[in-house]
Amino acid sequence: MTTTAPTVNGRVIALAHYAARALLEGVLVRHGATFHQSVTLRAVVVAGESVGRDELVADVTGSLKTGESVVRGVIEEMTAAKLLEADPAETSRVRLTDNGRDLYESTTAETAEISARLYAGIPDEDLAMAGRVLSLITKRANAELAGA
Repeated sequence: MTTTAPTVNGRVIALAHYAARALLEGVLVRHGATFHQSVTLRAVVVAGESVGRDELVADVTGSLKTGESVVRGVIEEMTAAKLLEADPAETSRVRLTDNGRDLYESTTAETAEISARLYAGIPDEDLAMAGRVLSLITKRANAELAGA
């Protein structure tokens, strides 16, 4: 009996996403953080550790496909937890605090180890193909959402 690999479809993508996310959330819980906070921290780091509040809201809203009020609430809770703070050079911007940087670095290091195990042994060309397919699906889904 021959078995074949599953065809990429919404269910296969969702199962992979939720399995990997459960592993990530296990790391985040140990550090007292949430998935939304993790996405927000990453966006600030990618922006150079200081970013306009509205730009951050737009970035995270686009990534999580959630409402602006949810993201603004996450930013406020992260500010209260001293993970983010108003940038003294320009108060319309937020920046990482030392606590935020430490949280980002420690959770990123732990999840990098998990990712290494998950992707181990998968040929580079297979990863590249999967990346192209998933990027195209994301682009099309975002276009559908924009038209909705």
